[in-house]
Amino acid sequence: MTGNLFHPLPDARGGEVFETLLARPGVRLERIVSHGQATPEDTPYRQTHDEWVLLLAGRARLWIEGAGEVVLSPGDQRLIPAGAVHRVTWTAPQEPTVWLALHFGEEEG
Repeated sequence: MTGNLFHPLPDARGGEVFETLLARPGVRLERIVSHGQATPEDTPYRQTHDEWVLLLAGRARLWIEGAGEVVLSPGDQRLIPAGAVHRVTWTAPQEPTVWLALHFGEEEG
């Protein structure tokens, strides 16, 4: 695996861009690029596996059931436990927000 997480950066103004960087049994690493998107309140995520996220660039707010809403700046990280309802409540509309997400404990399917 080689390359730069920031170049080339896809244009996400029309919708978030999810790119798998590495996948192994039970583990998946992805880059997510957002540009003003948020998860609709009526369709939050609930996963059967843990997810660790690291904000690399931009700004965002993330709501996790039982923890509330947190503001994320570059370098901030969070663990989203399996089964926790969560959603992105805001990403910066004027610049790309770049996430690194590590999914672990994922069942192959």
